[in-house]
Amino acid sequence: MTSRQWRAACVLGITLLFSYAYYYQAGGWNQNSRFALVRAVLERHTLQIDAYQLHTGDRAIWRGHYYSDKAPGASLLALGPVQAARVVSRRTGVDPASFPGIAWTSYVAAVVTSGVFTVIAALGVFWLSLRWGASLGGALFAATAYGLASPAWAYATLFIGHGQAAGCLIVAFAAADALAEPNAHRRALAAIVGLSGSWAVVTEYQTAIPAILIGLMALAQVRHEDRREVMTITGAIAAGVAIAAMPLFVYNALAFDSPFHIGYSSEEGFKELQTGLFGITYPKLSTVWELLFGSYRGLLPLSPLMALAPIGLVRLARRGRVGPVAVASAIGVYYLLLNASYFFWEGGWFYGPRQISPALPFLALGLAPLWDQVQVRRAARATLVAGLIWGVAVTLIAVSTTPQPPSSFKAPMRELLWPAFRDGDLSLNHQTFVHGGADANRLRGGTIPHAAWNLGELAGLHGLPSLLPLGAAWTAAGLLLLL
Repeated sequence: MTSRQWRAACVLGITLLFSYAYYYQAGGWNQNSRFALVRAVLERHTLQIDAYQLHTGDRAIWRGHYYSDKAPGASLLALGPVQAARVVSRRTGVDPASFPGIAWTSYVAAVVTSGVFTVIAALGVFWLSLRWGASLGGALFAATAYGLASPAWAYATLFIGHGQAAGCLIVAFAAADALAEPNAHRRALAAIVGLSGSWAVVTEYQTAIPAILIGLMALAQVRHEDRREVMTITGAIAAGVAIAAMPLFVYNALAFDSPFHIGYSSEEGFKELQTGLFGITYPKLSTVWELLFGSYRGLLPLSPLMALAPIGLVRLARRGRVGPVAVASAIGVYYLLLNASYFFWEGGWFYGPRQISPALPFLALGLAPLWDQVQVRRAARATLVAGLIWGVAVTLIAVSTTPQPPSSFKAPMRELLWPAFRDGDLSLNHQTFVHGGADANRLRGGTIPHAAWNLGELAGLHGLPSLLPLGAAWTAAGLLLLL
């Protein structure tokens, strides 16, 4: 990349990370389950979450003890940063087990996993777009559309696995694409394909199919090389897979007495997960429609640019990127069908189609060629800008109020998120990491203190003015990019 492209990448990454770290969304069953494992390891030196099992309904029971039912990747990766945050907490006179201490350490856990890896995914979109011939403006447009104008921003503020899984997958994908050219770093790139793709699986089991597709893509890139080179690349990928898989196997063996027994197999509360493959059966057309267009969990009303992404992917394929585009498209289709096949397709208390979110950076790759194609057509460019503004605006509303709207709201944006934002009633969630639930009927009204916050509120600002520092950061970033 040129110096100007490097500077743009730095500005983009820092701005996105600040936008994600600006919000603390507090607790929820999914994140409480993952953080319970973090606390169990650091505070009690055990994988059992018995002491924290009342904080979440997402739990497994095995031989009379409770465990997190989630894939352990995000929790394992958060252990070091959370331990460092606990040390900082003690040195400032705050008990890490107190409400302020838990808020601080869980905030760090969310930022270093979901936040950082969503930034990585956005930078992956930026780098791949440039590599595939996009202009700097097109690459920035695609990365920003993913990072701020899609539900990815919402999930980047929560300590759950989707942001980390997306970042791992796009890193593996970028490494696989780079294998197309012979260079001195091929073995390292192949190891990254295996390591990053497999860590995505350790973070979210559903990523196994995309990780396999990316692995096959990597091998396809070197299929015309001599046999020795192919074997070397294959061995490096396998080594990466083994390194990433080992922590998962050790965790499962210690927790469930078998390296192949996962938490979902011993799920306590959701008997529906015992149908099909952990609740996955076959896709329903009506559910596909709801996931794309519905007011309840539909993607396109929240991020309309994603409707145009397939057009851009087709353009990329016509330019010779057939293999990578086929894999990116297959990942998008896979997640849509997976989500439509899941018993709990709505995803619980979440914003938009949660299970589709790891596919979003792959779809966003189709936006850069569209931007470059319409640069000389004012009306078409205005349409893309309008789609970007819409996506950023509605996602800003969600992260500023709550990216965890209760499932009882059948049109969350209209019924809860927009009215709350309009009234300056922000950071609605009152569930902490030590409470087992929130009251859907008491998110507003001030009858229960909010556990969520944003950095502006910590600085003493209230309501919509608390978003002014975020707006100032965006303005500064825009000016830097124009220089």
